[in-house]
Amino acid sequence: MAQLDQTSLIVIAVVVVLALLVAWWILRRRPATRVRAETVDVLTPGAAPAARNTLLVDAPPVVLPAAGDVLGGIGEVIAAAAMESQVAGEADDLARIKGLGPKLAAMLRGLGVTRFEQIAEWSEADIARIDPQLGAFQGRIARDSWVEQARYLAAGDVSGFEARFGKV
Repeated sequence: MAQLDQTSLIVIAVVVVLALLVAWWILRRRPATRVRAETVDVLTPGAAPAARNTLLVDAPPVVLPAAGDVLGGIGEVIAAAAMESQVAGEADDLARIKGLGPKLAAMLRGLGVTRFEQIAEWSEADIARIDPQLGAFQGRIARDSWVEQARYLAAGDVSGFEARFGKV
């Protein structure tokens, strides 16, 4: 039994020595000090001004072609229609047309459409030209029958409009 106790003590002593060596090895290792390169930013004192916009700032001004060249005369037609509508009188409340809210009315004003008469006179070609310019509202002209509604409102036929499309 004494032999067993001496063997046990030797094993325990070896385990303790190994544990101390491992602990010493782990504690001796310090985390590596990271060397960080200092990045110079435009906010760093004494740094040069930002160079990323120099191409835009130093570039010569862009000369855009005339609107008539780009649009093939459509801009002149819209401008003439806008001038004609301004001469004809005040702008109509286009939001009276069912399916045409304030956002669409503003978009149409931007295109020069301000009167019911203008919408009432739209041909299929006019609708095909204007509809893609309405973005997310594309397709509303035909779906909500704007041209038919505008014909009633341009003629002042409110009762006919209300009979066909409901109260204004």
